[in-house]
Amino acid sequence: MCIPFLMVLKAPYGDLLTCMEMAKVADLMAFVASASSPWEENKSNFIDSFGSQCLSVLRSIGLPSTTVLIRDLPSDLKKKNEMKKICASQIASEFPEDCKFYPADTRDELHKFMWLFKAQRLSVPHWRSQRPYVVAQKVGMVVDDESSGMCTLLFSGYLRARKLSVNQLVHVSGVGDFQFSKIEVLKDPIPLNERKNQNSMELDASHDEEVLKSLVPDPIKQEPLIVENTPDPLAGEQTWPTEEEMAEADKNQKQGKLKKRNLPRGTSEYQAAWIVDDTDEEDSDDGHSDDNGMVFDRGEDSNQERRYDQDFEDDEKSLNVRDFDSATQNDSEMMDDEDLTEEQIKEEIKKIKEAHAEDEEFPDEVETPIDVPARRRFAKYRGLKSFRTSTWDPNESLPQDYARIFAFDNVARTQKLVLKQALKIEEEDRDDCVPTGSYVRMHIKEVPLVAASKLSSLVNTTKPIIGFGLLQHESKMSVLHFSVKKYDGYEAPLKTKEELVFHVGFRQFIARPVFSTDNFSSDKHKMERFLHPGGFSLASIYGPISFPPLPLVVLKISEGSGAPAVAALGSLKSIEPNKIILKKIILTGYPQRVSKMKASVRYMFHNPEDVKWFKPVEVWSKCGRRGRVKEPVGTHGAMKCIFNGVVQQHDIVCMNLYKRAYPKWPERLYPQLL
Repeated sequence: MCIPFLMVLKAPYGDLLTCMEMAKVADLMAFVASASSPWEENKSNFIDSFGSQCLSVLRSIGLPSTTVLIRDLPSDLKKKNEMKKICASQIASEFPEDCKFYPADTRDELHKFMWLFKAQRLSVPHWRSQRPYVVAQKVGMVVDDESSGMCTLLFSGYLRARKLSVNQLVHVSGVGDFQFSKIEVLKDPIPLNERKNQNSMELDASHDEEVLKSLVPDPIKQEPLIVENTPDPLAGEQTWPTEEEMAEADKNQKQGKLKKRNLPRGTSEYQAAWIVDDTDEEDSDDGHSDDNGMVFDRGEDSNQERRYDQDFEDDEKSLNVRDFDSATQNDSEMMDDEDLTEEQIKEEIKKIKEAHAEDEEFPDEVETPIDVPARRRFAKYRGLKSFRTSTWDPNESLPQDYARIFAFDNVARTQKLVLKQALKIEEEDRDDCVPTGSYVRMHIKEVPLVAASKLSSLVNTTKPIIGFGLLQHESKMSVLHFSVKKYDGYEAPLKTKEELVFHVGFRQFIARPVFSTDNFSSDKHKMERFLHPGGFSLASIYGPISFPPLPLVVLKISEGSGAPAVAALGSLKSIEPNKIILKKIILTGYPQRVSKMKASVRYMFHNPEDVKWFKPVEVWSKCGRRGRVKEPVGTHGAMKCIFNGVVQQHDIVCMNLYKRAYPKWPERLYPQLL
């Protein structure tokens, strides 16, 4: 690999954000270790806390060729070699296997290292070789109309990795995606064959920027700058049906009338579509009816369902006349609780929860409000027969933000075609492309004036400014899923939908993710309210499309003026808007009267209409019983439940409800060089 000249960037100690940006463009990273650092009991102190944090983050991004320079070695040759071996053995596990260790105390040793570096074969992470990028050496701007707040950004530097087409889009790190108005190929300011005695800085100062070639985009071939989809408000309007469709609808309606369904009062057609017929006393003899209702997946094991139904049939047969008499007596006793006021009911629920406080192992438990009907408070929730196998339509009741995103029919095929097109550009000799290694000046149009001013002030600092070419579709918004793990050094909680800065490859943007379990055995994922340490989770966001594999570093912006903290590390997993993430809640009730396999449960609901509404959902107890709601009792929301085993008085009855969760759209997409 031939590079025009050697640029040395000194990473500022304590500035992790700058170190990250340097690592994204570095061909060789040289770490400096001091051999005079104390070490005891085989525990290395050659790497301090900031160095350890840097190594963790840089390993996640992907380390290029790496070397370690060891300083402060003894002058005695024998002791020097021994100390070098000790230092190298102590820190070798933190670096790649091909990492080299060199002494670096004298000028001769540094010259020897540079000589070996010239002959070394450099390697960079794979994701960097898929996109062309430029590290800015000069940044300027041309303001055509100051009132518009936009300008043309002049971005000069050496083109790396791949050829750059003037018709593709460019991303300026921390600012956003833009189009080219022109790309100029300039005369190399520091050519390789320049006189050896002349200083490179003098060459740069005296260099007159001579334009060798100028490329202008073709309006027909230029990639359009599309970020969000523009939904058509009339797209959902229905046209007048044909005669065949009307005849088929009449036929289906007649067939539907033949089968009468018993549904709760006020049930809509939409709700009836996912409520299974529930006939408590009038079960048909065909063996396919479901007493526990609200089953989505009829493809489950039929033998298991028969056994489950048989349990309930055996339970009901085992109940004699005395059981029904005792149940009637319980009903009359429960009427005494109906005279309680709302404050007394709340106090009673509080006492029961305090009594069961030691058994609080279910963080998804929620209380049913007394003043709001549960069928209204939990209107978006539904029950599932099985979280793993039950079906859930991914296109049902989508939020308005889903009209703003893009989706692929086949992501793998699209990515293959996009990378194939990029490889074709690299192999062909095209007039609209700039070859790798050229010194270019990119004219980037319609850049915000405020952002351009910040870039101009940063160009002379240590923080590199990166502009890279985007692949096709990479400016469009979609739903991205990342495999993330909370950083060990970050102790504060990370809440779902909290505003975070995502560094994905060269790109950085703001997102508000939804965390969920990374479930391999199901197409559904359970939402997590917080990102838990110690394991990998799934983070789903609205963000610009990027094709994997790409590394991820998640930063948490501090409220004060402090630097952002590393919160999580991971990698891009997939682009899939149809991935289903479900938020789970558990409603709890407490047995008041128990009669073998029957129980009268209270405080799960507070009115009989709610009991009828959620009657098709299966209930379970914390002692391992499973059952169903039979009927409401009284006017305060108590209900009769039948279980597949004897119920204990101290048990707690639970009901699982689910609704689909979505990420939150960020108020601003890019941090504007935060």
